Amino acid sequence: MRTGRKRTLKFIAAGVLLLALAYMSLPYYARQALIHLMPVIDDLEIFHRDTVRCNPHYAWHWPEAADYNRCRLAHEDSAYLDEMETVAFLVIQHDSIVFESYRNGWNDTLTSNIYSATKTIVGLLAGIALDEGYIRSLDDPVSAYIPCYTKGRQKDVTIRNLLTMSAGMAWDEAYASLFSVTTHGYYGNDLYKLVTGLEVNEKPGIQYSYRSGETQLLAFVVEAATGRTLSRYAEEKLWKPMQAERDAYWLLDKEGGDEKAFCCFHTTARDAARFARLMLGRGKWNGRQIVSEKYIDEALRPAHYLKDQWGQDSLDYYGFQTWIMHYRGQTNPYMRGMLGQYVIAVPSRDAIVVRLGRKRSDEYRRELTTDIIRYMDIAMKILDR
Repeated sequence: MRTGRKRTLKFIAAGVLLLALAYMSLPYYARQALIHLMPVIDDLEIFHRDTVRCNPHYAWHWPEAADYNRCRLAHEDSAYLDEMETVAFLVIQHDSIVFESYRNGWNDTLTSNIYSATKTIVGLLAGIALDEGYIRSLDDPVSAYIPCYTKGRQKDVTIRNLLTMSAGMAWDEAYASLFSVTTHGYYGNDLYKLVTGLEVNEKPGIQYSYRSGETQLLAFVVEAATGRTLSRYAEEKLWKPMQAERDAYWLLDKEGGDEKAFCCFHTTARDAARFARLMLGRGKWNGRQIVSEKYIDEALRPAHYLKDQWGQDSLDYYGFQTWIMHYRGQTNPYMRGMLGQYVIAVPSRDAIVVRLGRKRSDEYRRELTTDIIRYMDIAMKILDR
């Protein structure tokens, strides 16, 4: 019996050793992915980060409407919010909070990773850099700002191509694969090398195709043009001018490294709503023009000159790093993140809808996931109270 037990222990020890060796042979990003598995909205402590500071003495606070939270959700609507693991749901109209609900232990002080909704922030910063003359033209080649970006078709890519996701970059938008370039970008520690080294395998400026790497490259252009990190530029040109209530955080690929511009801005639901207010104000905030009307108008207009993601029709749902939703006769620019992070401007109602949570529907109606349609239905019931 003792001999058999010893043999078993040796087999177990050998198996553990082989697993350890296999684990250590994986690239850094894959090892991190195995440790943390799928991304979550409260990943702030997993990564290094920069703080995008507010000015608490200059903060503008959302007032509550006279009938704040008097509206009661229908049972089926409340159940749907819970089913989709919603943590925050806000409806704002005429600059006042009409409805505000925090669920699953969340509150108005907690920050969430807003994932790909971050892309819209990068697009706004590119517009400000253009307004300030750091970027000379949206039709400049990327190589004018990143001289090494000249391999093959890289030299043909313009800033406008990056803004409209039409640069043709060899980026695989796969979130569940251990070895995808998206996993590498999220869990890796070499973003600049990764993104600038990717080939361009399609002719730029022809077809829209959602590629996070193109946003990341756009961020590197903004940094090269302005001479500032993305966090500092956002703090100076957006966060403080928008009179944010709380500090935000931008996750980095390593200590002192590069911001994960394609995914990883952390903020509260109330502060996220400020971006929709900026859209409604056509780039103006409380009388101050933060982003030019000219740029905002183009950013929030679909890039019709491109083919859509299916290569068939004129693109009607994406502008400059910003989605455009066609909903029941409305045309609503909005920000959209992987786990159902939505910041929606509703111009026809002078309204804003914010939803943050841990789950998103996998069912699509064309480019829209069905959950965002349901959230809009709920919000419209509240506004029609």
